[in-house]
Amino acid sequence: MKIELAKNELIHFVGIGGIGMNGLAIIMKGLGFKVQGSDLFSNKNTDNLKKEKIKVFFGHNKRNIKNSTILVISSAIKKNNPEYTEAKKKGLPIYKRGEMLGHIVSLMKNIVVAGSHGKTTTTSLISSIFAKSNIDATVINGGILNAFENSARLGKSNWCILESDESDGSFLNLPLTYSIVTNLDSEHLDYYKSLENLKKNFINFINKTPSFGKNFICIDDKNNKSILSKLKNTNFLTYGVDKKSNFRIFNISQNIYYSKFDIKITIPGKKDKYLRNVKIPLNGLHNIRNATAASAVASTVGISKDFIKNGLKSFKGVQRRFSFLFKYRDAIFIDDYAHHPTEISEVLNGVKNVYKNKKIICVFQPHRISRVKNLRKEFSKSFKNADEVILCPIYKAGETSKTKINYDNFAKEIIKNSDVKLILINDQYELSKYVRQCVYGQSIVIGMGAGTISNWMKMIPNLI
Repeated sequence: MKIELAKNELIHFVGIGGIGMNGLAIIMKGLGFKVQGSDLFSNKNTDNLKKEKIKVFFGHNKRNIKNSTILVISSAIKKNNPEYTEAKKKGLPIYKRGEMLGHIVSLMKNIVVAGSHGKTTTTSLISSIFAKSNIDATVINGGILNAFENSARLGKSNWCILESDESDGSFLNLPLTYSIVTNLDSEHLDYYKSLENLKKNFINFINKTPSFGKNFICIDDKNNKSILSKLKNTNFLTYGVDKKSNFRIFNISQNIYYSKFDIKITIPGKKDKYLRNVKIPLNGLHNIRNATAASAVASTVGISKDFIKNGLKSFKGVQRRFSFLFKYRDAIFIDDYAHHPTEISEVLNGVKNVYKNKKIICVFQPHRISRVKNLRKEFSKSFKNADEVILCPIYKAGETSKTKINYDNFAKEIIKNSDVKLILINDQYELSKYVRQCVYGQSIVIGMGAGTISNWMKMIPNLI
């Protein structure tokens, strides 16, 4: 007799075109659940869903959930959404994405990657190591992995490697076996209200680490370091360039093709070990830290040094993480997701250290009015390693604000505090015109942001 999983349930995802919802829907379909969903517009994620034979409605309408028995909502869905209100009226169970994800992975051995920055790359690096070691893990990521051209895949083993989503606090619902905290920064303060409250939530997250698991914390990050004394659960190890790290990074060298480094492994009660000549096809100290986090968890679960090194060396990257787009004249065009001051600074610092003879042009589209308001000063200082900044209009992401921003003053602050040439543009057409008229010589042009900037950058060859 065949027993089907949740045979009588039809699970509807509101906002299924989002990267996180898309991945979860694919995993649940693979596990045997009946799933469908809706979103406002089609995109690559919805195209992937169609390939998986998952029904997608375009536009939100109460008719879409006529036969649904469970609703899953993304953090972007408002309470006046017609599908949400209809589900409430019908008395259907409604779950946040993080809650449903927690249910689905509860029976797996989970490696959960958390933190303000670097989660997607770290998750992807771990999955590359596992793939080289022939462990067919389930992967649920926040970006498209080039290795399998999707954000998620269902593996055959009982291992799951997943990126957490801290935006609404639901990451606390995830069952942990092993976990990583990359860093803590002033992000998602619309939900947490303060950095201190964000820290408290991460303390709760780390304290959930079971006795048979382990947490890995980057102590190069000052906010991570500040919470160590407040942890009740001491079942953690540290990593970073800090000399007190359990997984200490040293002997760093970088060129345009790869970063190379060594790791000293110091575990209480054990003889020191070394992981030498580690290579990753990525630049920047932030990516070296991400690779060290991946190495730390992989070595702890028993993956050999050779598999770890081969997995990192053969890493195929993540879309929108310093992704090459095209060349025009002598300029190289890059697509990157950096949308927070810390991320911008780290990317530009890595570029400055490696591309020493190139002019660095940053095309930046701020994401959310609230983020610009809360981090205005930090943004103004984050472009110091750029030569030129092309500042695009704010991508509001459906956000409204009662307080107006003087954008000219914001631009002047960037010029003053980062000491850069700055150009204000209004749309992709002005961007393409500027590239055609003004971008010459040995340059690297990096599009940064979480809104429409990626599409703007990709459109340039068609408009110049």
